[in-house]
Amino acid sequence: HEELHIKKKKNTVFFCWNTFIGCCLSFANSVNVKMKTESDEKSHICKECGKIFNHLSQVKTHMRSHTIGKRFSCKECDKTFSQKFNLNIHVRTHTGEKPFSCTECDKSFNNPKSLIPHMRIHTGEKPFCCKECDKRFKELGHLKRHMKTHTGEKPFSCTLCNTRFTQRSSLKTHIVRLHTGEKPYSCKECDKSFSDLFSRLKSHMKTHTREKPLEDLRIGPILKDT
Repeated sequence: HEELHIKKKKNTVFFCWNTFIGCCLSFANSVNVKMKTESDEKSHICKECGKIFNHLSQVKTHMRSHTIGKRFSCKECDKTFSQKFNLNIHVRTHTGEKPFSCTECDKSFNNPKSLIPHMRIHTGEKPFCCKECDKRFKELGHLKRHMKTHTGEKPFSCTLCNTRFTQRSSLKTHIVRLHTGEKPYSCKECDKSFSDLFSRLKSHMKTHTREKPLEDLRIGPILKDT
């Protein structure tokens, strides 16, 4: 670390009073400012939280904040976890293993947390109640999402267009599909692709399910009674 501060003048050393980590970060930031790479003109998105950065080096540094305290790594991908239990659940997404089965139907799940709310579909149980309107929900997460319709809270903002969202997942979907141009939903009848499943793809599919668009229908002349 001290070698970073050795000046050109022989036997002259600059003494750094910062911590080793803090000093290295400062040094790295100063280097990143000076370096111009091809990625400088692009936007780089954090896959974990949707934050956007101008430089690839910035998003790599930011990604470390998501891995602090995470000691268990997946051998198939680069994801890390703080608990081995969560790692084991994640590994099943690669192996396809689903050991937790519903006793009422043939569905199975890779973790028990997914099985519990599914069972409520069969029992009709909705244990989570909204205090504002008495609506009930099967999952706590659904209740929390619903509560934002009363408060108007939209804490997640897109840094590219300032659109705000009630959920982080909605923000991530918005960024990936709108600002990156990704179109994951494809029409099975033709080669067209769309960014939105419900409003765009389903609307497009209607062009295949009817023989002719309404404006193309030609009806013969109406005969008037004589």
